[in-house]
Amino acid sequence: MQIATWNINSVKAHMDVALAWLKEAKPDVVCLQEIKCETDAFPKAAFEELGYNAAVFGQKTYNGVAILSRSPLSDVRRGLPGDDSDGQARYIEAVIPWKAGVLRVASIYLPNGNPPGSEKFTYKLAWMDRLAAHAADLLRLEEPLVLCGDYNVIPMPGDARNPEAWTVDALYQPESRAKLRGLVNLGLTDAVRLLAGEAPGLYTFWDYQAGAWQKDNGIRIDHHLLSPQAADRLKTVRIDRHVRGWERPSDHVPVAITLA
Repeated sequence: MQIATWNINSVKAHMDVALAWLKEAKPDVVCLQEIKCETDAFPKAAFEELGYNAAVFGQKTYNGVAILSRSPLSDVRRGLPGDDSDGQARYIEAVIPWKAGVLRVASIYLPNGNPPGSEKFTYKLAWMDRLAAHAADLLRLEEPLVLCGDYNVIPMPGDARNPEAWTVDALYQPESRAKLRGLVNLGLTDAVRLLAGEAPGLYTFWDYQAGAWQKDNGIRIDHHLLSPQAADRLKTVRIDRHVRGWERPSDHVPVAITLA
């Protein structure tokens, strides 16, 4: 089973790119972030024509997450538990039938948090605490679990072309990185690093500004975190960086894993 994550940075603005990539890559499951539309405005029909079911948690103008799947989606959760006042559409989770029984998948758009020291950064850290608490509950189910998406965290210096440039950014603050390590230490595995080791240059995001793509000034912030039951079945990882070179692309590229 091929499971991809992609911050599409507006599904409407990048619909042509999305459909072209789906036809090329033929993933079984796709977790989308930053769809930037309300749930009812999500273009389900276009994806259904390619054979995908869709579960959507949208929001006007900002954020928004979705899961596309060739198999039916059930037990859909929209939003993280732990804060009933949080109306931001950043988390959706669903169960997908699989030969191993079931697979639970979540599409995550973690807060950016900039600037450090602001209310936005405080919200980011609190959101990560809620994610960790929910992940701990899911891990107790002892089932294949894939928590994937745009984590807005650069885990290690090797995950940035120029880490020094990010030292004052919320994506690379010690607190953000420590929260991500704490999440992984619950018993999750970073799929890319499991198979690629410490290989450099495995970027998933290049800013639109300052010629970042042309200079390969990228960072890795889009991650698949796997439960032990999923990690045991991990066969391949792939970063489709060529998509960043297409006409009118997202600033992120799809990242795909294959489970046996």
